[in-house]
Amino acid sequence: MIMDPEWNIRLEPKQGKYLSGPRKRWEELSFAFSVLWEFIKGFRALHFIGPCITVFGSARFKEDHHYYKQAYDLSKRISALGLTVMTGGGPGIMEAANRGAYENGGRSVGCNIQLPHEQKPNPYMHKWVTIRYFFVRKVLLVKYSYGFVVMPGGVGTMDEFYETLTLIQTATISNFPIVMIGRDYYKDVWEMLQKMVAAKTVSPEDLNLVLFTDDLQEAVNHISFYLKQHYRLTKVKPRKLLLERFV
Repeated sequence: MIMDPEWNIRLEPKQGKYLSGPRKRWEELSFAFSVLWEFIKGFRALHFIGPCITVFGSARFKEDHHYYKQAYDLSKRISALGLTVMTGGGPGIMEAANRGAYENGGRSVGCNIQLPHEQKPNPYMHKWVTIRYFFVRKVLLVKYSYGFVVMPGGVGTMDEFYETLTLIQTATISNFPIVMIGRDYYKDVWEMLQKMVAAKTVSPEDLNLVLFTDDLQEAVNHISFYLKQHYRLTKVKPRKLLLERFV
């Protein structure tokens, strides 16, 4: 079948270069190198930050919100274990989590995203890197983490949760605990996962690492249990010759 020339659809520039279909070869090569550079930048910035626990959640909750206060308290407890708290580096839950570690003697880092309407890094991080592409950012948020906390959030938070769960299901990562804070908020998500188990599209053991709770100490205990059972956490030593240093 020969495609009618009228079907050679091109998106408007404002809709994003990445979705515009095949481009000139030099443009595709330039994009590939820009992605490589983003990874190198991220690796250089975050290589010595761990071991980390990544906290996901909405950027929209303010300082006086219950979930903001929960994220602050939980991160304070996580940092007391000697773990680095890592977030997407922005406001809301991300700020609260970074702040909980930062103000209580823990290590706090972020992987911020460059958006058309600039998302500024919150002021409670010892170190952060700003990334252009969401998919690079998600790789970095997972790469350095040994556990994940999912606070209440929106579509982006759900994307991060399900992608992390997919990595566990496919054994790309293993024995990395996930804590969902907000039993009522995530009630429908829990029920949907149970439907998947019933339909045999998800194995029951895939959900063993996932804890739905409102109890912050239970969340910390869940993370600590899996880390002690499966990992001996150590820090990578920097090399002065490469101008490397700890956070």
